[in-house]
Amino acid sequence: MTELPTTVLSRMYVDECRREGGGLGDAVARAELPPAFDEAWRAHLLSRPWFAHGPELAAFAADLERLFELLVSLPRRLFDGDVERYAAEIGLGPRHAALLCRAGSGRPDKLGRADVYHDGTSYKLLEFNLGSEVGGTDMAVFNQSLLRVPGFADFARRHGLDHVDIAARMAAVLRDRARPVVAAGAEPVIGLIEGNGAVAAYGRLMRAVQEAMAAQGLDLRIGEVGEVRARTDGKLTLRGTPLDVVLRNFAAGQLLDDPAGPEAAEPFVRAHEAGRTVLFTSLESGLYSHKSALALLSDPRWSTAFDAEERALLDRVLPWSRTLRASGPAELLDVCRERREHLILKPGAGYGGMDTFVGWECSDAQWRQALETAAAHGYIAQERVVPRPEPVHDPATGTVDDWIAALGIFLTDDGYAGAHARANRADGGAIVAISSNPDTRMAGVFTHP
Repeated sequence: MTELPTTVLSRMYVDECRREGGGLGDAVARAELPPAFDEAWRAHLLSRPWFAHGPELAAFAADLERLFELLVSLPRRLFDGDVERYAAEIGLGPRHAALLCRAGSGRPDKLGRADVYHDGTSYKLLEFNLGSEVGGTDMAVFNQSLLRVPGFADFARRHGLDHVDIAARMAAVLRDRARPVVAAGAEPVIGLIEGNGAVAAYGRLMRAVQEAMAAQGLDLRIGEVGEVRARTDGKLTLRGTPLDVVLRNFAAGQLLDDPAGPEAAEPFVRAHEAGRTVLFTSLESGLYSHKSALALLSDPRWSTAFDAEERALLDRVLPWSRTLRASGPAELLDVCRERREHLILKPGAGYGGMDTFVGWECSDAQWRQALETAAAHGYIAQERVVPRPEPVHDPATGTVDDWIAALGIFLTDDGYAGAHARANRADGGAIVAISSNPDTRMAGVFTHP
């Protein structure tokens, strides 16, 4: 089979969508989705899957694994192993840093999702979200359901399409982590635990994950921090059911904002330390998913801490990124003012595009104000990455428009663990995230040879 560039494959897909009776145009609409996934995602699905060149994606995922190693080495490389100094450098207050370090091992689990754009030449990393609270682990249901539609199954067969089941990789990790606390041959009971009051907002998404894990043979229960109790032997329970693993869906920020305070996490930490209920992942991941950590990797002040091969990796993977501070060099703010149309400002611990300032969508006056806000709150400035557009056919109107996508590339200890895509119309704004742009759509990712 000859190799097809991704854009050519996308055009071929769209051309087949436009043919009457081809079976592709409404394939996503006709796909039978399991009920919880249908409730969570049906209204937000793109009308086609996203495609990626398999060897290129695999090579980038390998780069991400090496980048993970660089990230977790930053306290040692730059601050003589002093995590408190490292935390202060990336803008974390002492209370926040202490919570993240609680029950940390010094090396967080390799579990995360890298959000990337393809600029037409290569992939570039926008954010590296580490920890078990990353969303999208159920999205391979999109791929599996689409493959049961005959028209799409035929297209997939003809073009050698493939995908990695993110939920299956996650299930393997959970079984592995549960091994010390379950009897040989037994399946673990897992608690997917959110912050207090958060299930009302995120319950439908959590139920889709629960459904995907059930398809992998895992019993996953949904709850909130305040519903978890510790037995006298140290084992955690959720509404009376013993838990072997807590799959953490709460973040440090939720605990800091909780009236119960960070102490609400203590039962989870104690049970983990006692070997009774495994906490996966620890809050420690938040030390390295903070966006200012990427700025440290990009900043030339620290370049001598990396060898030539590591610097080459950083140059090809990371866009220019700098942390802004009111006490920082005035020259950096001057550069950012001049380069408005080429920069985006992001909060270090933000998510979903919230509280982000897009330079090319701001006036000069708005940008000056944005830079003041960014410097006051320790935002990062990041070089604009212009994503490669792809055609998307609208089955309702028959029209074809250009769309852009941010790929979410998942990693576990076993390496590449699948991908999904968040997509917007190319003229639909810079932020590609459902939480801040309701026109964003989700899709599974298929690779081609």
